Amino acid sequence: MPRVVFEKLATLQLLDVRVPTTDGRELLLVRRTEPSRDVALLLARLNLTLPPQPPPRITQPKATESNPM
Repeated sequence: MPRVVFEKLATLQLLDVRVPTTDGRELLLVRRTEPSRDVALLLARLNLTLPPQPPPRITQPKATESNPM
């Protein structure tokens, strides 16, 4: 593929948004940017589709280990 195609596809970004909750858990939103019009056309031309946005997840707080001295 030409370099321009890779440069266009590189504009898509994936990020994790972590939001702490008041009860010590964490809300995790994995999100991707919506493609611009030209990137969307390129994806369609290549017969590629982006997966749907995953649902939010809530994680439990990590257990801390106590080290007796």
